[in-house]
Amino acid sequence: MSVLTNRHDVLILFDVKNGNPNGDPDAGNLPRIDPTTNKGLVSDVCLKRKIRNYVVELCKGSDGNPEEGRDILVRQGSILNNEIGNAIERSSKDLDKGASDKQKAEAARNWLCKTFYDVRAFGGVLSTGKDVLQGSPFGQVRGPVQFTFAQSIDPITPLEISITRCAVTKPEDEKKERTMGNKHIVPYALYCAKAYISPVFAERTSFAQEDLDLFFESLLHMFDHDQSAARAEMTVRAVYDFEHIGTQHPNNAEQNAKEARLGCYHAHKLFEGITIRALNDKEQPSAKKYPESFDDYQGRIECAWTNENLPKGVLLHLRHEPNEKGGDNTIGKRAGE
Repeated sequence: MSVLTNRHDVLILFDVKNGNPNGDPDAGNLPRIDPTTNKGLVSDVCLKRKIRNYVVELCKGSDGNPEEGRDILVRQGSILNNEIGNAIERSSKDLDKGASDKQKAEAARNWLCKTFYDVRAFGGVLSTGKDVLQGSPFGQVRGPVQFTFAQSIDPITPLEISITRCAVTKPEDEKKERTMGNKHIVPYALYCAKAYISPVFAERTSFAQEDLDLFFESLLHMFDHDQSAARAEMTVRAVYDFEHIGTQHPNNAEQNAKEARLGCYHAHKLFEGITIRALNDKEQPSAKKYPESFDDYQGRIECAWTNENLPKGVLLHLRHEPNEKGGDNTIGKRAGE
């Protein structure tokens, strides 16, 4: 597999209806919220969890085991130090008997990156046990794919809903007709998150183009297999993928590759070309105070980028809008076109 060579900056829109997208354990599992703005939050690790869960279910062979290189290290029931110890043992077999601890640590790091998709994509702390990775420069892996926190476009009003159950839990409560409980929901909210994918760190974990393709597939469908009573209606609404390809003519391949690796334009300026107006926006106020569905944002999400004004050396892939040939719609021109 070819290691990823082009930088990507990604903006993601997703929404929730009558659900809890990311509970806060420090607040009784209430939906996470920014107290200064009352806007909802979804943590970066929550989004990574959705990607991991999708890869686990998608990449299984006929025997039910993960495909080669598509296993997940951080998953429910996994004991990390056992997995890391197994990596040290298996990777050391290919080394000379007199190999140093540094060589063993590097081999273990490489084996973990090769075996586990989430280590290759997101990185991780591997120096959690008392082994050759402890205190080693190979004990921490910085992955090429990094998320920001997602934040809702408008303030949210979390609701606490009381529920009842006709069955009791303990024998001493047998005479009770029902027991009470509660759940927390957001009536509706549209969230925006960003992701950055760096070829510089992809080279260190061997994150390949095929891994990137799997990432975008997982991103688009990360809520499809994650429905629960708390998250029954969550949907990815848009994925804007800015790919840096270089500004030079194809004949100048070396300089083109350098630019594509490091980026051809500031990510924040690329994101500023996509406008998502809140309902209380001063320039375009809405008659509604609170959003009730994605329809309330129709006409309020605008992409200003076109083939004519998109910065040179950048392509914008609208991955949420497949074209007739089954690919994605792309804005921008390659050098020489």
